[in-house]
Amino acid sequence: MKKVEAIIRPGKLDEIKNALAAAEILGITVSQVLGFGRQKGHTQIYRGQEVVTHLLPKIKLEIVTADEKVEEVIEIIVKTARTGQVGDGKIFVQNVDEVVRIRTGEQGEKAI
Repeated sequence: MKKVEAIIRPGKLDEIKNALAAAEILGITVSQVLGFGRQKGHTQIYRGQEVVTHLLPKIKLEIVTADEKVEEVIEIIVKTARTGQVGDGKIFVQNVDEVVRIRTGEQGEKAI
């Protein structure tokens, strides 16, 4: 099993969520996060003052899936989230040793 973490633009969440659901990839955790990379923040005017914001709002998606579905998940996220601009995000893939469904006690892929 693998855990796919994606940092994306907030405006892309619904589109990605719908694309994953259409591909029958269920089970997603969504967190609002702050961060920066090459985008390096932005400048805005607040009450007549110039304010530099270094940490930008992003969305972090976490999806645990079977090994054979990882490439499909990545492909859906990349295809849906890409705008071609700096700040589109990143995807990280990690191994998951075990999953346990608390309600039933199921383990492994059955628990996903």
